[in-house]
Amino acid sequence: MSSEVQQLLDTITKAVGSLQLACSRDGTSIPDIREPFEPSSEGFRNNSEVMEATRIIGAAALQLEAIIAPPQVVLFHVVGGLFKSMALRVCLESHVTEILRDAGKEGMHVRDIAKCNGQDPQKLARFLRYLCSNHVYREVSPDVFANNRASSLLDTQKSISEIHSKPFEKYKNTNGIAALVGLHLDECFKGAAFAWETLNDPAMLHEEEQLRTPLNKAYNTLLSYYSFIQLDEKRGRRIRFDSAMEGMERMQRPDIILNAFEWNTLSKGSKVIDVGGNIGNILFPLAKQFPDLRLIVQDLPEVVDNATQVWTERMPEALQTGQVKLEAYNFFDPQPHKDASVFLLKFILHNWSYSSCVKILKRLRHAAQESTRLVIMDCVMPYVCRSPTGALVNGKGADEAPDPLLANFGSLNEPSYVLDMAMFICLNAQERTYDELNQLLDETGWAISNVRRERGDAASVQIEARPIPIDIPDASCM
Repeated sequence: MSSEVQQLLDTITKAVGSLQLACSRDGTSIPDIREPFEPSSEGFRNNSEVMEATRIIGAAALQLEAIIAPPQVVLFHVVGGLFKSMALRVCLESHVTEILRDAGKEGMHVRDIAKCNGQDPQKLARFLRYLCSNHVYREVSPDVFANNRASSLLDTQKSISEIHSKPFEKYKNTNGIAALVGLHLDECFKGAAFAWETLNDPAMLHEEEQLRTPLNKAYNTLLSYYSFIQLDEKRGRRIRFDSAMEGMERMQRPDIILNAFEWNTLSKGSKVIDVGGNIGNILFPLAKQFPDLRLIVQDLPEVVDNATQVWTERMPEALQTGQVKLEAYNFFDPQPHKDASVFLLKFILHNWSYSSCVKILKRLRHAAQESTRLVIMDCVMPYVCRSPTGALVNGKGADEAPDPLLANFGSLNEPSYVLDMAMFICLNAQERTYDELNQLLDETGWAISNVRRERGDAASVQIEARPIPIDIPDASCM
């Protein structure tokens, strides 16, 4: 039997061959890491063979490095995570990417960068060099730095003078990626430092569930996260959060909703309710492709005001004809619609503790008819090991990597785990495994009937559930 190292090398060689063949056939190319990011450079991933090959290559390369490197190096890759975050935040907050934008491939000496952002050039060079060693930014020549494919994602496309004149609005009207990074490097990063203190503090058990967070301890606040970022003095955080949520949306296919359910099976006039749907932007493709469906977006009153503005600008006719209705509603209250064909929960359950999710799901169950379906769009965390329950449905097994790779594609799946940790730090919530989500649904009167997975994503899924008999009175939700 060949060694794991040889198996991994063979796996990479085979996948690289598939990647090159598919790119050659499609007339696409693998992007250059040294070049700034352009959306068009991702065109090569549109091929399913390429998508699978890149996942295998990335996971195998990372696993090979973990085997070959000394164990202390592997360990300090994890230990050093906070220092990488520290260095990246310094560059983000001091606008290094925007400063380097106009320098191009030739780069800029750290002294000149420092003249633009007021930082100590010697310290800034140390931070940049650490990031360059991890393939974020490039050191073109001694102390001369340039953007690369990864660092250019932090570019807000604003000038330094514009950022300095309106610092709170740095992330406003951007693609949201820099804002998403900023959110993780600020409140999430600071809260993370208090994770153990929070878990080990008996006093925290006496607080409400949503206030037992590392963020509460880090900022010495009794406010929930969403109330915390609404404070007037946190205005910059609130704008950044809104932009970050838009960034998360852009990281998914814009028409992802169309794959979440067999919408063409619904009859004319069927009611689809996006519960806690924010401004309801995920429904735009559905509204365009299925004009005979009645779409209702439910959220808190202040969010509905924003939603009205967005829909008025983008699809005013949908509001005028009544095809789309925007409705103020708190999903902990009784659900007013008893005739829905589909209840949609998009990235809702991961924001809440188990007990809160039980209340949300019971409200929907008590409003459901036998024909009502629940569609959950969320992350379902894969096990690192191979699991017989891992992905269940449609006659298909889990979206697992081939041997000898870790079943979940290892640290290539890191964004899902980052999101899980962020939920814990800010909200005392979590991303759930399939078994955990199945248990939650079973307890609240729902049974999973279908699961759809996103191509090339081990965690992002759409789950369809049907109502099953329950004996719990609606009053138990109170």
